[in-house]
Amino acid sequence: MSMRTIIPGEVATRDLHQFIVGSIAPRPIAFVSTIDDKGLPNLAPYSFFNAFSSNPPIVVFSSNRRVSNNTTKDTLHNVRLNKEVVINIVNYDIVRQMAVASIEFPSDVSEFDKTGLTKLASQTVKPFRIKESPVHLECEVQDIITLGEHGGAGHLVICKVNRMHVAEHVIDDRNRIDPNKLDLMGRLGRSYYVRVKGEAIQTIVQPVTKLAVGYDELPESIRNSSILTGNDIGLLAGQHALPAWPEAEILTVNDKRVIQLLESKADVRQYHIYAHEELERLNVGFAMKILMVGERLGG
Repeated sequence: MSMRTIIPGEVATRDLHQFIVGSIAPRPIAFVSTIDDKGLPNLAPYSFFNAFSSNPPIVVFSSNRRVSNNTTKDTLHNVRLNKEVVINIVNYDIVRQMAVASIEFPSDVSEFDKTGLTKLASQTVKPFRIKESPVHLECEVQDIITLGEHGGAGHLVICKVNRMHVAEHVIDDRNRIDPNKLDLMGRLGRSYYVRVKGEAIQTIVQPVTKLAVGYDELPESIRNSSILTGNDIGLLAGQHALPAWPEAEILTVNDKRVIQLLESKADVRQYHIYAHEELERLNVGFAMKILMVGERLGG
């Protein structure tokens, strides 16, 4: 695989920015509500955003200096002024209205008015929540860390969550958020977004409290396979133990396809093809037994 090397300081900041945001993605979107010294509300979306602690509950977003003229944004001015924000989560239903709020309106213009979104009073802070958003985080700003003085430099706004409001309809019967009902939007590079719903949601279960076999304990033919993918090998390496040979040997008399492979003296690759198909169906234990048969008895 041919790689391009990009050295910060040797490429334009605008180009470096696009390589960064195109690579580190998808990113959650903080739809940040603040209020100025005259009581005027402001809304702005930020995709340099994530959660960093649960106890205490800490979220961080970055308000970058504009690359074009090295100025800062109204949000940064407001959080420096009163140390309060509401972070609203962006789902599919409001993503187009959020895009309108990314326009650089004059400071005396309310993005609530321009987007048509509804102000909802907060319980612990002055900035308003967005009624149409499914999740609101009322926060006090604990710190603002300036990362530079040139265009593109970020200001990390470290926020402690005082209240979290979650729409009842996105909470399932296990008291957890259902991602399909939440229907989040994530930010990619340039004008690209991703909708987190349906086939975009993948379930990857890997127990972490019990040791796994690991890549290094897999047979060499599996580690060096030209058929099995990295994800296939990851599934195998994540198993807690390799099956005992008697378990795998049962396939030699009960599984029609294994019997056919044995009768035709098929090489190990054919067993890997069969195992890959089963791994695609997440039949990991069965696939491991196929591979063991191929390892011992394959032509």
